[in-house]
Amino acid sequence: MEEQVVTVGLDGSPESLAAARWAAGEAERRELALRLLHAWILLSPPTPDSPSADDQNYWAKRIVHDARMELSRRHPDLPIEEELVAQEAETALLEAAARSRMLVLGSRGMEPLASFFFGDISLYVVGRAERPVVLVRAGEPEEGRPPGVRERDVVVGLSLHGPQDNLLEFAYVTAFTRGVPLRAVHGRSLPVQAHVPWGVDPGIARDVAQEAQRELDEVLRPWRKRFPRVEVVDEVRLESPAQAVVRAAGGSGLLMIGRRRHRAALAPRLGPVVQSAVHHARCPVAVIPHE
Repeated sequence: MEEQVVTVGLDGSPESLAAARWAAGEAERRELALRLLHAWILLSPPTPDSPSADDQNYWAKRIVHDARMELSRRHPDLPIEEELVAQEAETALLEAAARSRMLVLGSRGMEPLASFFFGDISLYVVGRAERPVVLVRAGEPEEGRPPGVRERDVVVGLSLHGPQDNLLEFAYVTAFTRGVPLRAVHGRSLPVQAHVPWGVDPGIARDVAQEAQRELDEVLRPWRKRFPRVEVVDEVRLESPAQAVVRAAGGSGLLMIGRRRHRAALAPRLGPVVQSAVHHARCPVAVIPHE
């Protein structure tokens, strides 16, 4: 059962603390509670007859306690709860995601070839969670944005293939609660016949762009009516969808992309656009499952 809460996974790293700061801000904007989750398979339950039985839990408790103290100072009115679970991290995070409006995780590595994930846990969770998962790098500008400084716009990457209601609703609500413009970006590769010896045939490129723009307008039309106060800037880029969303996200506050829940049996759980975004985008990345 979904709860009105944003959950963040903590592991004691700077990256997970960055994720906690981001999650606290997002929970406050959306008027939700914040849950601080730490999973440790060796967590032992305290027993009345053995006062020292929970000594091995000291650092687990310390990780969550220290995060709560900092976040409470930053967000004094934000409801914050702690949760320590004796489970493998992957299992605990997936179960927590199912009970949350979104799950937020830290990420490592700023260079394109550096590992984005702390271990393989984030990759595993992103590919299986039934709720939105947000990946946040340490050192993100959003962490320590001074009060009163306007937030950056947010970007949603759209494939235009099949329904994407979950993704669009998340994107519009995010832009609305932040009070920033939403940039809707669609990338479309040119067909082979568009490439000629002297470059790109301008006529074919124009036709492809116009067709893509018509499709994008059709997808966005009902959402513009539903959220009339959200400023939307739509953009078609004649390049691969993966390149389009990563380039569009430069300088933005958040990149939002969809992940199909049901993929072919032998296909990877994460498609090339998601893979590219989570490895190369310089801003937080939200991956939203949809049909």
